[in-house]
Amino acid sequence: MAGNPSPIAYLTRIEKISSCHRLHSLQLSDAENLETYGKCNNPNGHGHNYTIEVTLRGPVCPIKGMVLNINDLKKVMKLGIMDPLDHKNLDKDVPYFKNVVSTTENVVVYIWNNLKKLLEDPKLLYEVKIYETDKNVVTYRGE
Repeated sequence: MAGNPSPIAYLTRIEKISSCHRLHSLQLSDAENLETYGKCNNPNGHGHNYTIEVTLRGPVCPIKGMVLNINDLKKVMKLGIMDPLDHKNLDKDVPYFKNVVSTTENVVVYIWNNLKKLLEDPKLLYEVKIYETDKNVVTYRGE
């Protein structure tokens, strides 16, 4: 195999979390928040069972046969996703969302940034995808 580049593979791991939140922007009036977010602006919040897919992209190691050991990815996802977000009120329990609206778009960016800090080789992180519902999906690739 000398001289042949390693094949590039995409490794995806899926986790599920349950979290609650209230869509509410401090930059909008109560009336504007209600108009913008509708029932998702309920003062008591609402919950989701999110499905999160994390995809790494990289060369398959010719010795180990992996892009990354799946156990290492599992540990990173526990620290970067499960521990801070699962069974939490995003707005009250996660400091990042104190001044950032906890939309799924902002949640996916939060997760991306956490994983980038935790991965030994952050260049491997290719995509984070969150299924908020069966019909609503947000994808982020660090752009």
